[in-house]
Amino acid sequence: MKHRLKKEKDYSYIEVGEGNTIIILHGLMGGLSNFEAVTKHFSTKGYKVIIPELPIYSMSLLKTNVKAFAKYLHDFIEFKGLSDVILLGNSLGGHIGLYHTKLFPEKVKALVITGSSGLYESAMGGGYTKRSDYEVIKKKAQDVFYDPAVATKEIVDEVYDTVNDRNKLIKTLAIAKSAIRHNMANDLPHMQVPTCIIWGKNDTVTPPEVADEFKALLPDSDLFWIDKCGHAAMMEHPETFNQILNDWLADRKF
Repeated sequence: MKHRLKKEKDYSYIEVGEGNTIIILHGLMGGLSNFEAVTKHFSTKGYKVIIPELPIYSMSLLKTNVKAFAKYLHDFIEFKGLSDVILLGNSLGGHIGLYHTKLFPEKVKALVITGSSGLYESAMGGGYTKRSDYEVIKKKAQDVFYDPAVATKEIVDEVYDTVNDRNKLIKTLAIAKSAIRHNMANDLPHMQVPTCIIWGKNDTVTPPEVADEFKALLPDSDLFWIDKCGHAAMMEHPETFNQILNDWLADRKF
């Protein structure tokens, strides 16, 4: 990503544009660059886009969980002096956004989730008995997408390096367990925040029925599908993703 990473206090983040604030929350193995198209589009459409680096691998093991990440996000929002934010999260990032909204609903104007955990996921936190086998890891990375070509060598290398770092692997497994432990099925019906659900029809990590369940449980939600699309819609079909979100924000007057 071409944008400069700002470092203030305990936070590293990208900030670009002016207007209503969209905070983007990346996933477990998702880099900030995964949202380049989203950032470019909305930062020129009257929004301030902020992407904090979540402390997924830098928290102590005891704090490596969804709840602690949600509180970290709250502290970051307080540090920036923000309110009425729009949270946009993919995969684990969506789960963090949902949990943050449960804890601090007064801070959140709207939620956008895509391929979010929180109800079910076929997590990247398992099946690493052959993690030293590059081709095995390559196949796992490719399976995240409908089009395996989206899993560039750079993405595969990053996943391979992560799962072969013992400290990161332990924390990856801890996060996977935390995602299951912090299931939100009982919380969602009480969350009144407007929510845009954008989902890949071919997502194998959080399958389509997960999106249907989010739609059924969240009282004020809209569900949009993208065909021939896996777990990271904003990467595989960025123009379609941006158009859906742009129209939803305009319709909701955000």
